[in-house]
Amino acid sequence: MRNLCYELEAFYDGACPICLREVKLLKRLDRQNRIQFTDISSPNFKAEVYSKTQQQFMQEMHARLPDGTWVTGVEVFRRLYSAVGFRWLVWPSRLPGISQGLNYLYRIFAKKRLSLTGRCQNQDSSCSISSHKAEV
Repeated sequence: MRNLCYELEAFYDGACPICLREVKLLKRLDRQNRIQFTDISSPNFKAEVYSKTQQQFMQEMHARLPDGTWVTGVEVFRRLYSAVGFRWLVWPSRLPGISQGLNYLYRIFAKKRLSLTGRCQNQDSSCSISSHKAEV
């Protein structure tokens, strides 16, 4: 059962070394247990429980707020770092220009992260993970 006092539930790819490093850092910083982390690479993870597909979770970072609202992409990172006490670091990321730049860079990373981490199964422009058969 999920703890209802979390500020957000963050869905991450635990098989992605870059993603896992970030989550480990956030877990260390989350001294007040404000974040529930859910590993979408776990064999027990069922995307359909959340009315989403595995492919949707693999395409970009997702988080769910206590009221059931979903946030994705860079906004998830803003919320994560705010939850661990780095609001001062987050506010500049909302400024015009910086916000658009971060969104652009995140979209590139999200699209390329499987090949960047050596997990791309295909030689063409598509990438798949065999355990979940999710294409990114």
